[in-house]
Amino acid sequence: MRRALGHRRGITEKKMMGALCFMTSGTMCCGVTGAALMVRVGADGFERALSKPHVRPLKIGRRAARGFVRIDPPGYRTAAALGTWVEQGLTTANMLRRQTTKRSAARRRPR
Repeated sequence: MRRALGHRRGITEKKMMGALCFMTSGTMCCGVTGAALMVRVGADGFERALSKPHVRPLKIGRRAARGFVRIDPPGYRTAAALGTWVEQGLTTANMLRRQTTKRSAARRRPR
C-alpha cells in the first residue's frame, strides 16, 4: 500500500478503527486491516465494487461502513489490481472532499 501511494503528495497515515488508514488532505481513501484492503468507493460505486470477486462490505464491529468495501488478498494480488483500488479510493475521497468544501462555502455566504 505504501508503495502504491508513495509517490503522491498530501498522503498521511493514521491508525484508526484497528487499522492503518491512508488519508488524502484529511479524508480517508483506503487502508489495511489485517491482510485485507479497505477502500472508499462511495455510495455510487458501492454496488459496482461488490460485484467484483473477493470484495465485500466493510464492517466495523457490527455495523457496515457506508461507502467502503473490504477486499481480500486475492482481489489485489497484482500491482495493477492494487493500483486500481488505490485510484478508486483516491478519486472517491477527493470528490467527497470537494463536495464537502462546496457545501461549507455555501453555508458561509452572507444572504
